[in-house]
Amino acid sequence: MSGTFRSIDEWKSALMTLPDGSFFELMRSAFGNIKTPFNKQRLMEDLSAFLSRDEIRKTISLYIDETDARVIAAIAALHKPAPGELESFFAGELNYADLHDILLNLEERFILYRFRDGPTDNGPLVRGLACLALNPALEPVLAPFAADLSGIFPSVSLKEAAAMATTAGSTANTGAVPPPALDDRLLAAIISFIPGEALFFKNEGGIRKKVLDSGGQLFPALDLELITGGLLTLGLIRQEGDGLAPDESKLAAFKDLRPRDRLVYCVAGIYCGANESEESPVAGFHALRSRIRTLAALIDHFLNLIDPERAYPAQTLSRYWNILERETGGARGIEAAAIPAAGRVYFDRLLEGLEKSGLLRQFPGGYWTAGPGYTANSNTADGNSIAAKNNSIAANGAAGGAAAAPAPVLAMDTSFSCIIYPGISFADALALGSFAIVRETGAAVRFELTRESAVRGFDRGFTAAAMGDLLKRLSGNRIEELLIWTLKDWEKRYEEVSLYEGIVLSLSADRRYLAEAEPLASLILRTIAPGVYLLSAPETKDAAEALRKAGVDIFARHRWQPGNSSNREAADRYSLYPSPASLARYYHYGFGTVQFPSPPPRRDAPDPAISAQRESLKEQFRLILDKIQIPKTERDELSARIERRLVLSEAQLSGASIRYEKLEARGLDYVGKASIAKQAIASKSLVEVKWPQAGGMQQCFGIPLAMEKSGSESVLVINPVSPMDQEDTSPGEPLRLALGKISLLRRIKKSIFGE
Repeated sequence: MSGTFRSIDEWKSALMTLPDGSFFELMRSAFGNIKTPFNKQRLMEDLSAFLSRDEIRKTISLYIDETDARVIAAIAALHKPAPGELESFFAGELNYADLHDILLNLEERFILYRFRDGPTDNGPLVRGLACLALNPALEPVLAPFAADLSGIFPSVSLKEAAAMATTAGSTANTGAVPPPALDDRLLAAIISFIPGEALFFKNEGGIRKKVLDSGGQLFPALDLELITGGLLTLGLIRQEGDGLAPDESKLAAFKDLRPRDRLVYCVAGIYCGANESEESPVAGFHALRSRIRTLAALIDHFLNLIDPERAYPAQTLSRYWNILERETGGARGIEAAAIPAAGRVYFDRLLEGLEKSGLLRQFPGGYWTAGPGYTANSNTADGNSIAAKNNSIAANGAAGGAAAAPAPVLAMDTSFSCIIYPGISFADALALGSFAIVRETGAAVRFELTRESAVRGFDRGFTAAAMGDLLKRLSGNRIEELLIWTLKDWEKRYEEVSLYEGIVLSLSADRRYLAEAEPLASLILRTIAPGVYLLSAPETKDAAEALRKAGVDIFARHRWQPGNSSNREAADRYSLYPSPASLARYYHYGFGTVQFPSPPPRRDAPDPAISAQRESLKEQFRLILDKIQIPKTERDELSARIERRLVLSEAQLSGASIRYEKLEARGLDYVGKASIAKQAIASKSLVEVKWPQAGGMQQCFGIPLAMEKSGSESVLVINPVSPMDQEDTSPGEPLRLALGKISLLRRIKKSIFGE
């Protein structure tokens, strides 16, 4: 448990720097009346010795219940969190008031303490913020609870999750793995579909209804608009006029990724595209690229925390992500100066993207587990591994060994259409989609070759021979000669009439010799006519530089209505896609400190034997208290201490130093409510107020400002605040409540550490 507990000296320092009132109150709770003159150093030594006694440690351990154990484990997992971070962690399980009471109780029982953050190697804490830590003097007692993560990261076996779904009344086949919402075949199909729609966008923005309708029929399980936005954000496709076109250079890098890594980038692109549209795609390019990369790395590490043999409630997954963001600085932690501080990742939206991608799947009963895309990098699910196996077979054949025929990943169902199998590699599926049209993506993924699709393939550099060779290889040489003949005929007709787009160089007759020498020769893509050449230079300045190197110092530049290239320029500036795992290493993320060992079986209920021992110990202290002759107020206070598990030995009852403090009043206790209100106003303490109103009981946290008279009624004026940071939630609009109508008025006792 190294790193979980701070040093004994730091704990002692935190206690000795307490205000005298708090320090001596804490000591009196342990030792009763303290002899004068007071010596803080000696008292700390006595406290350390007291907490080292076997019987005291046994009692402290026995008193730790299920809720205490979860809070202790959370503090250990979060590496000294601030109280507000702990509140976020337990959101939906413990409200502010309950958590505050638990933390205060654990402080009074010496289990945890607070300190002001200084230099640390255990996470990006904010300097000067009050943080929670476990008492190192009790490390032998607390270490087992700190290491047990089953209470804060619950999970069940897949069999249990399926049984719970069935019990809940689901008629679905909960044991079956549904087809992935997104995989290499569907990605290739989408990228094939997009360029086939010449008018993709409406004039006022957004995708045309006709495109959405046809896309909805082809991709019934996918959100085409969302995925298109993600691909645009990733730069894999770019806008050209009213349509879209694939970006070959970006796709070339994307093809090199493993299948799961491609899905991870898709989720990151979809999330950033859908949730950060306010960022300029040009001015904010570097920030957006860093955001996508960082988010991809975080998603990849998050997935590595998932055991594919277990199922998790959404709360566990949210907590995993919460800790990842905290330990690594979050998805905005890299190049922070260039990234707007727009908050943390909305995990519910990210979870939706993980489900749609197939990286996670949800049981009908609400539990989540690894989806088919999660294991896409394994040898059994990776289409690229099949391609690698086929290459190995081919290599054995070339070496003279006996080679079996490559496994076909495509079947021709008609002369011009084919069904592709899940084993096809992304590169091959993408190549097929370059000259074929997607026709179906339901139970099967089917492509069809048409004249228009073949022309699109010719435009992208494919020849009829290359198309035929790809189809032969993927189908195991099972294609008809009619298809080959038709492709060659389309290619012949294609080459008879041409339109060129790009940089054109014109040389007069006496200058044509320049085209035969470097550096111009290597830039000439095609001779269109005598002295007219199509260049492969990406920009005019590159061609101009080549002319200067050839000794030409005067040349004309003819421009014809240059279009808006901002979208292409923005996409072209995307660098290659490294794997998310390599990004984590490159950015030196603190993933090494984020470890979630496989949790033990889920605990459905507290151990009844331990609960009985705990109650028996309390009963012993109650019997001892009954024999002590003291006033009722003091007896009530000591009785409350027993119930709050503050009494660890008989000596703390017989020699107790008691200071009674009323913290709450209810219902008709008008005098009690007035007294608590006055105390809170004087100390500027936070209070919890509950009162009946149409629609149910209302609750508010706030700082009381004053008590006012309204006729015969006293009115409490409260400034509502957020309990986490105690900041105004409605400045200038204090709440006025008649004291007699308040059902509960409770003063929130401050931590003994003054926070």
